[in-house]
Amino acid sequence: MHTISFIGSGNLAWHLAPAFDNAGFIVKEVFSPNTRHAEELTERLYQAEVKATLDFSTSDSSIFIIAANDDSISDIAKEIILPDDAVLTHTSGSVPLTDLQFAATSNIGVFYPLQTFSKSKKIDFKQTPIFIESNNEQTESVLMTLAKAISNQVKQIGSEERKALHIAAVFASNFTNHMLTLSQKIMLQNGMEFDWLKPLIIETINKSLQVGPESAQTGPARRGDLETLEKHMAFLQSDPDLSEVYKIISQHIINLYHED
Repeated sequence: MHTISFIGSGNLAWHLAPAFDNAGFIVKEVFSPNTRHAEELTERLYQAEVKATLDFSTSDSSIFIIAANDDSISDIAKEIILPDDAVLTHTSGSVPLTDLQFAATSNIGVFYPLQTFSKSKKIDFKQTPIFIESNNEQTESVLMTLAKAISNQVKQIGSEERKALHIAAVFASNFTNHMLTLSQKIMLQNGMEFDWLKPLIIETINKSLQVGPESAQTGPARRGDLETLEKHMAFLQSDPDLSEVYKIISQHIINLYHED
């Protein structure tokens, strides 16, 4: 049975560590620069303890998962002290496998769940695709075992493919959510309830998934309705930043559907 230690206690670790625990693996340790966050995560686990340093040389774990900020992964890999034959993996969509190449182990990999994580929202890992990458067959076997234990969708891709996947995910998730934030702002500023838009938002997403986003596109920019676009721009003139966002996105839609 694989034993696991986590380096990091943020949103991803908050969900991933219990998922492994519930799948029958043993999460032994959690290290985090924020000790309080590490303690909160261990309280969600069966027998994990807070680890005070990156010296895991005497750890019983065989797998070490870096679930930390992208810009800290390379430094952690260089500083961490591991037992013999340990597997070290990170969970980032944009950081290449080579950022682990100077770690004190010959077994390195990537374990990337494609999902948005918040501590307050439960995640169904069975429906969450997991993308893995490794530098040898032993590590590949370990990561496959972990992934298939919690997810029904497991795929192997390289670092460049994963970078493209992550960028696409930013457009699909992060940018979409930001558009909803701007939409909510307009509603509230004009004394209306954001809830009024929820049926439209749900139908938009459902239709996009059913018929494809390019076919599902509607609106004044899609129609080439310049008169309506000008009225909207005039309405937004008091907020230059929002007006610029509206202009850029509308122009991009026009360019896509009205190349002539």
